Amino acid sequence: MSTHKSSSHHAPSGLLRERTAGGHGKVTNIELFFDLVFVYGVTQLSHTLLHDLSLIGAAHVLLLFLAVWWVWIFTGWVTNWLDPDRIAVRAMMLALTFAGLLLSASLPQAFGERGLLFAGAYVTMQVGRSLFMVWALHRGGTASQRTNFVRILLWLCVAGACWLIGAWQDGAPRFLWWIAALGIEYLGPAAYFFVPGLGRSTTADWDVEGGHFAERCSLFVIIALGESLVVTGSSFAESSAMADAAPAFVAAFLGCVAMWWIYFDLGAERGSRAIRHAADPGRTARLAYTYLHLPIVAGIVVSAVGDELSLSHPHARCELPAAIVLIGGPLLYLLGNALFKMTAGRCPFPLSHLVGLVLLALLAVPALQLSVFWLATLTTVVLLVVAVWETLSLRGVRRRLATHAGHG
Repeated sequence: MSTHKSSSHHAPSGLLRERTAGGHGKVTNIELFFDLVFVYGVTQLSHTLLHDLSLIGAAHVLLLFLAVWWVWIFTGWVTNWLDPDRIAVRAMMLALTFAGLLLSASLPQAFGERGLLFAGAYVTMQVGRSLFMVWALHRGGTASQRTNFVRILLWLCVAGACWLIGAWQDGAPRFLWWIAALGIEYLGPAAYFFVPGLGRSTTADWDVEGGHFAERCSLFVIIALGESLVVTGSSFAESSAMADAAPAFVAAFLGCVAMWWIYFDLGAERGSRAIRHAADPGRTARLAYTYLHLPIVAGIVVSAVGDELSLSHPHARCELPAAIVLIGGPLLYLLGNALFKMTAGRCPFPLSHLVGLVLLALLAVPALQLSVFWLATLTTVVLLVVAVWETLSLRGVRRRLATHAGHG
């Protein structure tokens, strides 16, 4: 993943994007079209978890979620350098979109009869995209860029073999092979894709256009929040007793609003500003966006499952799996946001988020004595408290950002 920084305007090379000093590469329509597949993928994940709230079911969904995020974020890295207005790049993106649709369709049965479809689509996306990047860089990149993507390609090929071997297994062996594959892929950036004889990359090699990368990740958060709204709306529409479901519907909507506010009110813009002005944007992109957005998106997905539970069974007594989902989703979301804001903004752990995490943990005490609706409502109240607290405490930051934007 490399493109060398330059303080001046430089022309695109081959299939690479044009960059300007201090510029912000736009997110193109073909990238948004590709993202639409992941709206479906996120919905598939939340429904799969809802239908199997067992420990094994949760472990399976976690592995699938990590794979879906990884294939999306790697594509985000690549499209940060490639120019989507070139026909060859568009063709590659459309091929990835088709493979992504197959991958999303296979998610509910990935540990069943569609394991080979899932693994085949996933490996095709990861390896095929990397092969395309190596070819594109041979047309206009530097030797260090090509070597960097050869390293990445080799790591993904090793992981791909594990994915495919696992797909031919059943039960626990499939799960173990896929854990190994995912472990290899997640270890790659942390190990700088070290390959004997080819050395290792550096974060300086992964010079991203920060504004574009931050916007791509914030769009995935919007995808996950949009899926949550779809679940809320469809569950309410299908309810046989709308009057009983109405309070849960309002609580679910307010919870989604609070999640949007916590991330987008100031966090997304401060993160974007930080990566745009970072001396080493590759390092920020790797930690703050590639890794620390995982709990943010996972929290939204789990919360969507909690919303559906509260809408379909609002008066039921909370059992342990439901309580874990209802508390765990907001807890993951707040923790991910806090770590992201700490890393990107180089600030202390936000006090509002810390208080929110403590309040959510305290809800575990009475959780099993409450109805699903009341536990869901209390977690929404916690999220609203965090959103209001942060908004009031960061009024000065908001004014400074508005002033800088006006001068810009």
